[in-house]
Amino acid sequence: MNNMPFNMSIGSVEVRSTNNRGFTPEETAELCTDKLVHVSQNAPTVIRDQALAYKKEVNSVIVTYMKQAIQSDRTTVYNAIKDAGHPKLAEYIRNM
Repeated sequence: MNNMPFNMSIGSVEVRSTNNRGFTPEETAELCTDKLVHVSQNAPTVIRDQALAYKKEVNSVIVTYMKQAIQSDRTTVYNAIKDAGHPKLAEYIRNM
């Protein structure tokens, strides 16, 4: 067997976790926004400020739509559980 060594860089890796809960829409939106919009610290101040304002607006839009998606999914789960004959459990889900 021949071995051919090679160098590879995967860049930086970041790990985030929570205790006894999942990520909130705001936390998930921050992760998403950080992937979509990068603001260089070396950019001219005016451009950097504009980019940061844009990033904040993108984050707000993502949070809004994530909350809508979560509510829509809960409605789907509520209806499935209710249709399966468990109305009380369905109410618990709806009230989350």
